[in-house]
Amino acid sequence: MNRALRAATMGVLLVSPIALSACSAGQVTQTATQVRDRVGATAEVGELTLRAVTLAYPRGGTYDAGDDAELLMAVANAGTEDDTLIDISGDGFGDAEIEGTSGSAAGSGGLEIPGRDRVFVGAEDGPTIMLTDLDRSLSTGEGIELTLTFQEAGEVTVLATVGTPDEALQRGEPFDFHHEEEAEGEEAAH
Repeated sequence: MNRALRAATMGVLLVSPIALSACSAGQVTQTATQVRDRVGATAEVGELTLRAVTLAYPRGGTYDAGDDAELLMAVANAGTEDDTLIDISGDGFGDAEIEGTSGSAAGSGGLEIPGRDRVFVGAEDGPTIMLTDLDRSLSTGEGIELTLTFQEAGEVTVLATVGTPDEALQRGEPFDFHHEEEAEGEEAAH
């Protein structure tokens, strides 16, 4: 082997680990920006952050047209000033009824979101929001686009999907794919 070829080979062998290691450097991976284990939609408007926006899992697994659906979400106010949820609009339901407990409901029929605090809508002993008179049936994974209007922060649109059950459900009988083949085989024998 001549000297030039040996020098070129050694150069490639010495530089290749450095070049290959540069390929994996940094935080530009597909999973670096993914947020795991969050359920429901999220949105931000002004100083407010909405998390886990979903419709409660319905009894029987499906909302029928005409049913009412409970809206679940957490609203965090990072600002120092109070804000108020004053309206919820969208297609797919008749009206939104806001009811609060422990002084959470504003006198205007809205929902007060105190400054530097958070409100859990649908939590035990917390405020509730019901979307009344659904226009169509909805099951897990389907949703309704909602526009929430806050007095100070303004409007934000978010997709509220039907949630999953909180506990494991009893499974029914599995579908027998082979039963149909057996019936066809019996018919052919006759």
